[in-house]
Amino acid sequence: MTYPAELDNPTTQKYKAIAADLTQTILNGQLAAGEKLPPHRVLAKQLGVTTGTVSRAYASLERQGLAFARVGDGTYVRNLDTSSNENRLADKNLPIDLAHNIAIPTDEVAALRNAFAELSLEPDCLADILSYQPETGAKRHRMAGAQWLQRFGTTGDWHRVMVTHGAQHALAGVLRTFARPGDTLLVESLSYPGLLALARSLRLQVIGLEMDEEGLLPEALDKAAQTFNAKLLFCTPTLHNPTTSTMSMARREALAGVIRKRSLMLLEDVVHAAILNKPPPALSTLVPQQSFLMASLSKVMAPGLRVGYLEASPEWLDKVAASIRSDCWMVAPLMPEIATRWLHNGDVERLTELQRQRIDERLALAKPCLQGLPFKWSQHHPHLWLPLPEPWHAGEFASALRQAGVLVRTAEAFAAGRSRAPHAVRISLNSTSTSAELESGLDILVRVLKSTPVTESDP
Repeated sequence: MTYPAELDNPTTQKYKAIAADLTQTILNGQLAAGEKLPPHRVLAKQLGVTTGTVSRAYASLERQGLAFARVGDGTYVRNLDTSSNENRLADKNLPIDLAHNIAIPTDEVAALRNAFAELSLEPDCLADILSYQPETGAKRHRMAGAQWLQRFGTTGDWHRVMVTHGAQHALAGVLRTFARPGDTLLVESLSYPGLLALARSLRLQVIGLEMDEEGLLPEALDKAAQTFNAKLLFCTPTLHNPTTSTMSMARREALAGVIRKRSLMLLEDVVHAAILNKPPPALSTLVPQQSFLMASLSKVMAPGLRVGYLEASPEWLDKVAASIRSDCWMVAPLMPEIATRWLHNGDVERLTELQRQRIDERLALAKPCLQGLPFKWSQHHPHLWLPLPEPWHAGEFASALRQAGVLVRTAEAFAAGRSRAPHAVRISLNSTSTSAELESGLDILVRVLKSTPVTESDP
């Protein structure tokens, strides 16, 4: 595990800081069900604490139902799968999930059925999608993706677009192509956990940069790029995850100036921005020769639709394509074929509009529930960002909430590098199966927030 920032806080008990960090690692899925936690002595040495402190942290995980101990063997992560509605119906004791970010079901099953019906009448197309494809994707799939990316201000040139198995696949392909172990990756101080996990696996040095209400600060980027001789920047200018912020055009232009000045390569995430009717122009459109724009359909339609689009200069795409060829040879063409048909027949716009409506309905429900609290939100966006009032700490609040039957994400899950995470939580409005379940979860959250934290004294 990484070094919990709260260990340096003299007011926080060390075992609680360790337990809170492990809690978020488990809830983020970075520690899988059944995975063994480090032995007490090993983790104690790694973090510079006593084995007794680690024992108390593991005991806290057991009390929360996150882990279980096997005598003489060790401590293991419990199965916390709450994504299945069938499981939830079978077990009423499962927590209410306000942590995960999952598109709300709309009419995608009917759209998929129609696409399969059309495909069944086209034997030549069926034969084609069972054949090898170029690493960058079939031309018709790239053209459809390029047309869709124009919503972010791109030129629509299909030569600049390749197909991927989602934005995470695109991100992995870019980093494996351009980064080497020990290289520095600049990110916002709060950043996408999937990116942070990928950076750790590639042994990259992650530097979190200061943010304000709009997002990344240009002066912080300029200073870090010079100090660390960094060449890679990842950021989310529109509907930032988790803070929900969106940059102004003035901020984007200032950042573009730094990117050009320091010869940086930009990796831009517009996955959440796809929900907007008219998203602001992507930052990458201001530096088209120094950027990768990564988009997908999973957050606005269905997580199982593993289709992403990566836009960059053709010479950069060729390098990423070589990496993908060595990884999985090519993107399987069935999913991009479905996405292409949905883009052509209007299903993408129709399903995205339905998703917007569902999110707006849940926002309308959530705002009165949280009235009086300093939460941040954005139109059509399924996340709320809630700074916690004193005396709550994020780890303690998440633990108390879980004991009350509700899951949320704390800021620690998004903290980049050595950045100190604020005491705040992200609330996802799209992961519960019903609005009634969401309202129940929010009522519990408010009740816990208004209560007094239970403190445990050290022996």
